Amino acid sequence: MAYNEKLAERIRQALAHLPGVEEKKMFGSLAFMVNGKMCLAAGPGRMMCRIDPGIHEEALKKKGSQTVIMKGRAYKGFIYVDDEYLKTRAAFDYWVKLALGFNGQARASVKK
Repeated sequence: MAYNEKLAERIRQALAHLPGVEEKKMFGSLAFMVNGKMCLAAGPGRMMCRIDPGIHEEALKKKGSQTVIMKGRAYKGFIYVDDEYLKTRAAFDYWVKLALGFNGQARASVKK
């Protein structure tokens, strides 16, 4: 299944003010790299957000959110948010702000 193009465009617009944002197709999603680090991704029916692992459990209290699980492993600090819960500007901006807020502290997954 392909990523959600409308969601990708919303993310693109939200990050337009930042220099050097890169887009990479991976894991069936379109990932948005900020400062060389994965920040957000538009997937099929949901957005992935990389947030501070220290607030992971608190963020999961938001409706429509769940921990990213790949190959049976839960990734603390990575959260999926269902499209249905991103319809309002306030809800969408909440998750974008959390991801951008953590980006400066996040480690790059691939060294250059």
